[in-house]
Amino acid sequence: MDKKCRFALLRRELTSRRYNRRMHAAREMDPEDPLSLFDLWMKDAEEREPSDPNAAALATCTAGGQPGVRMVLVKRVGELRLAFFTNAESRKGVELAENPRAALCFHWKSLGRQVRVEGGVKELPAEDVDNYFHSRSRDSQIGAAVSLQSRPLANREALERMVQSFAEAHPGAIPRPDYWRGFFIEPAQIEFWIDGANRLHDRFLFTRDGTSWLKTRLYP
Repeated sequence: MDKKCRFALLRRELTSRRYNRRMHAAREMDPEDPLSLFDLWMKDAEEREPSDPNAAALATCTAGGQPGVRMVLVKRVGELRLAFFTNAESRKGVELAENPRAALCFHWKSLGRQVRVEGGVKELPAEDVDNYFHSRSRDSQIGAAVSLQSRPLANREALERMVQSFAEAHPGAIPRPDYWRGFFIEPAQIEFWIDGANRLHDRFLFTRDGTSWLKTRLYP
């Protein structure tokens, strides 16, 4: 078999696999609770996505309408699937204080799937924030304690001196700074996106309606 034929067969096989994954994922769009479906997709991502399956783009906005976006690691805290932690004095922390709404976008390239979430944002209880803070490595705790996140830094050496000085001053447990907080999104909309051939993607939008959800299929 020549190289051209092998390439054609491989392409056909990959196309078939993508089609089968798409059809399987589309059939999952029946549950009344889209958060249960999100759990299934996240489980698949944890098994097959090679790096940080819980990474998502977090979009926030100032009171004046200036948007901002950055990558965060989304954690599950109890029943809350869409929690994240940050310095409340950082740019995103300030924007959330001004305008407590946000959007998340998960993209799993290896699965050909994407999830978008929009909704209001609330703070996690201090106990949950403490538990997560102290579950991190000591070095990560120190980094969170000394960083004046989003503010100007003269040079790398200044940061490293701050880290060393703080570590020497706290040989035991690291106290969680009051400004290091946890937040979670209460989803008002969740959109599931499935990669399709020729850009004919499948999109399903779930919109909260009181205690239930309305499902709508969208054009690609």
